[in-house]
Amino acid sequence: MSERLAAFDVGTNSTRLLVADVDGGAIVAEHARKMVITRLGKGVDRTGRFDPAALARTLEVLAGYAGTCRRLGVARRRLVATSATRDAADRQTFLDGVHDLLGVDAEVLTGQAEAATAYRGATATLAEGLPTLVVDIGGGSTELILGDGRAARAMISLDIGCVRLFERHLHHDPPTAGEAAALRADVAAHLAEVAGVLDPSAADRVVGVAGTVTTVTAIALGLDAYDPRRIHRATVDATEITCVADKLAAMTVAERAALPVMARGREDVIAAGALLLDELVRRFGIRQVIASETDILDGILLGLAERPDGG
Repeated sequence: MSERLAAFDVGTNSTRLLVADVDGGAIVAEHARKMVITRLGKGVDRTGRFDPAALARTLEVLAGYAGTCRRLGVARRRLVATSATRDAADRQTFLDGVHDLLGVDAEVLTGQAEAATAYRGATATLAEGLPTLVVDIGGGSTELILGDGRAARAMISLDIGCVRLFERHLHHDPPTAGEAAALRADVAAHLAEVAGVLDPSAADRVVGVAGTVTTVTAIALGLDAYDPRRIHRATVDATEITCVADKLAAMTVAERAALPVMARGREDVIAAGALLLDELVRRFGIRQVIASETDILDGILLGLAERPDGG
């Protein structure tokens, strides 16, 4: 018998909700998938604390999501928070707000747990048995996870993400060549840590998740509107990633905002994310990336379904 569950993913850049029916360890019917860019991680890299306005925005969106859950008759819910909440010294204020709104305790995932959950969500509907690298570019961190197409075997979480890199390096509009180069150098220094943990070349396929990858894919496809059905499982070549990254880095924030596939609130950080993706693909000689609309949010939901304690 299926059970209606809700998963909340509170990241550095976006706050998301998935409501779906789960049966036999699989999502059998999806009732809501929502995303609002609330930028909870604004300034956290520099100050180590939440920006009060960003915190208020995030809790306001969660209050709306709580209403959606009531309307849809959700039986159980699970909320996880990632990089920004890991880094914020005043995280308890956020955790208390979540409990008041949703009646559940937020789980602050470690980088390793975040990686494993993202891998599960990204590969849940893929054929098993094929060595698969999942790349999850978030707002505050980036996870690389290598596995057999179902379970993660090796993973690393790096403190680079589109918000963190944007705030560190891209101070002009559009960014200067020097700023883009400094960002790439920052990314390269972090990617040097990967070799000690996993070998990206061992993967037969690379799956990319989260807003940077899906937005770059939408631009590469030339879509006239953001369409998850066309983006999911679409393949983008390394040369196309480079082209999109260079294009975005040359545009002003206003020009990026005018792109028909751009989610409101992503236009300032997308160039940083695209440059990160391009540097990663170059570094590891990745020829193509498969975009996935299923990700950590789906992994959160499937993990909740397995809990024997009911919550």
